[in-house]
Amino acid sequence: MRAVPAVDLERVQRWRGARRVLLVRLDNLGDVLMTTPAIAAVRESLPEAHLTLLAAPSMKALAPHLPEVDDIVGFHAPWMKVGASALDALATTAPDGPAFPAAADEGLEARSRRGEPERRMLARLMAEGYDAAILFTVCTQSVFPAATMCRLAGIPRVLGHARERAYGLLSDEIPDRDEVRDGMRHEVRRQLDLVAQVGFSTPDERLRFDVLPQDRVAVRRALASAGLRPRQPFVLVHPGASAASRRYPAERFGMAARLLQQALGAAGNSPAGDRPAIVLCGGPGEDELVREALEALGGDALLPYPPAGLGELAALIAEADLLIANNSGPVHLAAAVGTPVVDLYALTNPQHTPWQVPSQVLFHDVPCRFCQKSVCPEQHHACLRGVSPEEVATAAISLMPRRARAGVDELGAAA
Repeated sequence: MRAVPAVDLERVQRWRGARRVLLVRLDNLGDVLMTTPAIAAVRESLPEAHLTLLAAPSMKALAPHLPEVDDIVGFHAPWMKVGASALDALATTAPDGPAFPAAADEGLEARSRRGEPERRMLARLMAEGYDAAILFTVCTQSVFPAATMCRLAGIPRVLGHARERAYGLLSDEIPDRDEVRDGMRHEVRRQLDLVAQVGFSTPDERLRFDVLPQDRVAVRRALASAGLRPRQPFVLVHPGASAASRRYPAERFGMAARLLQQALGAAGNSPAGDRPAIVLCGGPGEDELVREALEALGGDALLPYPPAGLGELAALIAEADLLIANNSGPVHLAAAVGTPVVDLYALTNPQHTPWQVPSQVLFHDVPCRFCQKSVCPEQHHACLRGVSPEEVATAAISLMPRRARAGVDELGAAA
């Protein structure tokens, strides 16, 4: 365990008595996965405590795969991008018209409806009787909305990073000195350091995600049906990402896969059954990206049916010898299950690189780096478009298992 500074011993002692702990992480899959080492530190330090993760509703799919927590509660937080977008969508699709009319037209009843999700969540938090809460945020997020909800719920111990003085909103206020810049702390380290302030640590700082046996069986059957031979290695290519600014062009994924396939196929030292196959996969709504990649590849790829859910996607990544993907949820799943990854890393943020897994992080440096935007504000996507398919293929070869790249030292060496 990490040494706790002497000035914090009283704080550590107070937190050792926590028995019902609320862990708040309200953003996307990758962010939650990068928080799992800190969550594991809480679990290992408070083995008798009941841990509840408050997260975006879609994160409830993590429940079977994250045994460190006892419960996952879904909440669309209006102060988070993912929560605000979901609430806007609900407002425009209400069966009896917009749930939240324009402010100028609102009456008392409409204004009351606008805050109903937050009031319901507040009532639930009060009823659950939490005696401690840990608020996990990135350095560009404000801790104060979640801290206010915890205060109103009567939670006595609340830990979080704060850039401005929190006064009574945080019982344990950790000054937030992180800035989006070169050399900043990794997101995983930020959260581990946060819980270390109250004496929580773990000797195993890897990301957590349990792949279930039934998901592995389903994926292996799908791969066999698609044509993968027994024990044949494969490279998984996933061209999707939720944010447009983080997507390497899908056709370049296909071009890189074709170059990789040609280089490995030219290596004559491996039996044909041991040469890696290319498997293409996308998430919901990403069929067009998969089609574009397949066309650029030339059609020589395996297309198992799309994973039925998060568990099967993780199992597919775990079965792969290598993942090639944008910097999004699948990359962090790869880190959690130990699969090497070529990460096409848009320079929107610097602190989200693959954690403790063999990786190659590819980008083209640009003056507009660290823009933190979901859509490229310059409209040139140069931080990704500056990476050639040849660079992607070469990086993939460097990470492939030795048996799969016998006779290939670099791209084109076997030609």
